[in-house]
Amino acid sequence: MKQKKRNKNTGLMQGLYYGLIPHTFCILFIIASVLGATFFTTLLRPLMLSTNFFYGLIILSLVFATISAVFYLKKNNLLSLKGVVFKRGYLGLMYSITIFVNLLFFLVIFPAFSNVGSGGIPETYDQSVVLKVDIPCSGHAPLIINELNAAGVFGKYLGFDMADGFEVYYDSDTHTTLDILELEIFQYFSAEIVS
Repeated sequence: MKQKKRNKNTGLMQGLYYGLIPHTFCILFIIASVLGATFFTTLLRPLMLSTNFFYGLIILSLVFATISAVFYLKKNNLLSLKGVVFKRGYLGLMYSITIFVNLLFFLVIFPAFSNVGSGGIPETYDQSVVLKVDIPCSGHAPLIINELNAAGVFGKYLGFDMADGFEVYYDSDTHTTLDILELEIFQYFSAEIVS
């Protein structure tokens, strides 16, 4: 009985281990966002300007899931079509979790962390505008916010309130809405004024 329970616990730990491997880059991206969003977003900026960056991360996580599945099957002497059929439940669960975690990162965690570290709205900012930005997924929100902040305006992602919307606060003495819309980032991801 103890051996069966130990095997079940070991199987669970192996499942977690092999399930986390595909998400290493997403987890590192979250850690990087929390520890130093400006530095790491600047470092990853050339990649993030690609509209396919996060889709590439999904494909990469599925590739890592496949590699970890091969290691798992080989370790258990089941690296064959028969072994895949035998472990189809485990493999199906692993791929399902991989897809679920990707969706969790892109639809929940990235939007939740996009405004971390942005501080409060400076008192001197007397105007605001809401922009709808054509970003491929909410994972690009920190990039937009960093670009807005670097331009001397304050950006806040409204992901949960309004899909791909950003509230932008600025000082009317130094900026106009036209200045904001002409930022380089909006050459990659088009923006329009909503209100």
